[in-house]
Amino acid sequence: MSNSADSPGTGSTPERARRFRPVRILTAAVFALAGLIFFTSFNTAKGTNIRSDTSLLKLSDLIQERSRANGELDETNGALRKDIEALAERDDGSTKAEDEKLAALEKRAGTQKLTGDSLTVTLNDAPPDATAKLPGYPEPQPDYLVIHQQDLQAVVNALWQGGAKGIKVMDQRLISTSAVRCVGNTLILQGRVYSPPYKITAVGDPGKLRQALAASPAIQNYMVYVNVYGLGWKVEENGPVTLPGYSGTVDLHYAKPVE
Repeated sequence: MSNSADSPGTGSTPERARRFRPVRILTAAVFALAGLIFFTSFNTAKGTNIRSDTSLLKLSDLIQERSRANGELDETNGALRKDIEALAERDDGSTKAEDEKLAALEKRAGTQKLTGDSLTVTLNDAPPDATAKLPGYPEPQPDYLVIHQQDLQAVVNALWQGGAKGIKVMDQRLISTSAVRCVGNTLILQGRVYSPPYKITAVGDPGKLRQALAASPAIQNYMVYVNVYGLGWKVEENGPVTLPGYSGTVDLHYAKPVE
């Protein structure tokens, strides 16, 4: 009788049964990983459908609510500032000449209302199904069909160059520290969020303001997209309008005045 370990009946475990089985280890690892993924998904969802856009909708609603709240706080802040200024003027012991000088500075700073002839520029996104209207131009990418930060800045800069005495973007007055910023296709201005169409109103000589818009290279480039892909562009003279005074903080947080 053979003494080989492969022979049956010897009480020894067959050689092939003692060999390392990587397939079994791999199978166990796959099941363990799947269990971890299921647990993580359950813990993240907490009973909700994480494949839906509900969370994104909630975030959008939150942004709009915060924007509305910021607008209300701006109005409250503006009313309180007027009360404080009125009390300060009554009790500061300044002369009439000093009060007139202060009023002129406040007007130039944009913190007081401004009335005069005006021009309004309206920018808007193109239709989502827009196609190239002129030969020789490629079909539009999504990026071609929305208003960008540089488009708004180009209009604001051109209006300043055209001699604008004051500018309002949507319902807010711009001052020297105002920043016109876009995130995606939304405008963020002084803590509030806006969606297109965007309206920019300037008080000044309408003829000179129109000339400055036409002379701007950045706006000339924008007009190519207006003519080819249908981006919105409208310029209107509104006659006399009153721009609101800026009611936010005027303190510098990241810059210091030159002494």
